[in-house]
Amino acid sequence: MIRTTGLQWGVAGRPLTPPLDLHLAAGSLTAVVGANGCGKSSLLRVLAGLQKPLAGRVQLAASGLGAIGYLQQQTAIDRQFPVELAELVAAGLWRARLPRAARRARLDAVLAAWGLSELAGRPLIALSGGELQRGLLARLELTEAPLLLLDEPVAALDEAGQQLLWQRLADAQRRGCTQLVVCHDLAGAREHLPDCLVIHADGCRHGPSRALLTAPLAQVA
Repeated sequence: MIRTTGLQWGVAGRPLTPPLDLHLAAGSLTAVVGANGCGKSSLLRVLAGLQKPLAGRVQLAASGLGAIGYLQQQTAIDRQFPVELAELVAAGLWRARLPRAARRARLDAVLAAWGLSELAGRPLIALSGGELQRGLLARLELTEAPLLLLDEPVAALDEAGQQLLWQRLADAQRRGCTQLVVCHDLAGAREHLPDCLVIHADGCRHGPSRALLTAPLAQVA
């Protein structure tokens, strides 16, 4: 569950929207859409506790170390870091207290689920953007965090990768995971993400994606 009361974010003295009162139920799967620079990524950072809000309150049902999984944009990833893909993905098990064999089994399973088994030994610099994105998503899945904040997870994914993403998000929702997904693909959001938060300088709107995303974004907002 996510609840915000009078929430504002942005640069000091320059909030990006009027105060936002929002309630997202536990297990909800919600798209976050809006024009470039409207504050989508900033909102996720506020919810993740990485950026202070300008005003208002945030209440999260998920609390404690490891309760929030956050996917940042690829531009924040150092592709030169000397680590192989399997090591990157395995970092998602940092909280898991499992025997070595069980950890390996879970890692192998998630690599296979994301179509990465044959790439496990490749360094990050040798991966395509889509391969790296699937690796980052696989790592996040291994955390089993009850709240996922995903900043443009569709970025760099080809059509097959996108279909895999939508499937894994739906699977996570069925497990009760609450997910907030920044998305520029309005058609994909309308088809695969049941709820939607449209961010606009004049105010935010929240409701069913199929109702809100029936027009170009400029008209929706």
